[in-house]
Amino acid sequence: MRPTVNAALILEDGTVFRGKSFGYPGPAAGEVVFNTAMTGYPESLTDPSYEGQILVTTYPILGNYGVPPRQEKDDVSRYYESDHIHARAIIAQDYTYEHSHWQADRSLAQWLEEEKIPGIYGIDTRALTKLLREKGSMLGKIVIDGQPEPEFYDPNAENLVAKVSCREVETHGDGEKTVVLVDCGVKHNIIRCLTRRGVKVIRVPWNYDFTQIPYDGLFISNGPGNPDMVDVTVENLRKAIELGKPICGICMGNQLLSKAAGAKTYKLKYGHRSHNQPVRRVGTDTCFVTSQNHGFAVDNASLPADWEPLFINMNDGTNEGIRHKSKPFFSAQFHPEASSGPKDTEFLFDEFIQML
Repeated sequence: MRPTVNAALILEDGTVFRGKSFGYPGPAAGEVVFNTAMTGYPESLTDPSYEGQILVTTYPILGNYGVPPRQEKDDVSRYYESDHIHARAIIAQDYTYEHSHWQADRSLAQWLEEEKIPGIYGIDTRALTKLLREKGSMLGKIVIDGQPEPEFYDPNAENLVAKVSCREVETHGDGEKTVVLVDCGVKHNIIRCLTRRGVKVIRVPWNYDFTQIPYDGLFISNGPGNPDMVDVTVENLRKAIELGKPICGICMGNQLLSKAAGAKTYKLKYGHRSHNQPVRRVGTDTCFVTSQNHGFAVDNASLPADWEPLFINMNDGTNEGIRHKSKPFFSAQFHPEASSGPKDTEFLFDEFIQML
């Protein structure tokens, strides 16, 4: 039986989208963003980059393949990108209660209820996405009939990286070369992509002084929110740049490396929220399909003379990565690990490992 509990998404401009509740029947508030993936809601919901956000899925149906088995808290799971859901809520045009997949051990609705994450279906997600694309990033809140209405919540006003980063130093994999991974909200697939290439990964909290650890290369992960809130990491990165060892960054890592180099970042009107963003490698005619989820960008004009853009977004011309002109430092704004999403750019991990 489908539930009959009415729910609504209210945007900060006063627009209201009405639908039905599934998952946890409670209120939520956050920044409303969208995702164009056809599959991969377990990966997206557990991606720390969605911390504080209400996730809109543009694919018209949700829940059809259920949810894969749980993983242990300390396990780098094959199916999830962290050990719990980070999105505040999820919104779909339709939800199916008849899931079917040989790996599923429960439904999406059951998982959401376990983790107290609300969902709404019955909403015109194409109209909602079009509104977000035209008016820009907006705050929103989910209201359940008969329950108190929550206040709007702006996740970008706080240090989200501090919320999602690990608390202790961890070691993953084994190998002759050591990579220090600065956890700003790392996806599990970044760890998998590194360890699969035969290196030992030392994962450290966002504010840890990693320059005191002997390492062969430094990797700065993805993460949520405003890069201006992560000054401690930027200061440590400036020290790492002076050491001259290879550095690679992804998403938030691109922004933090840019700030450490002396560049500036700014808030995009609506951000890049899709699994099919085209980016071109500067100096070539090669274009890649990429997966992205970020609301801030690097100002190309502010890059110092010894740094240059590495990738450019072909839709709006914004920065998609940087590199040093002579030293082994580079980064990408998109997700080369892309789980879920296209893997066209996973070769960047190989380029980083070769630098070691």
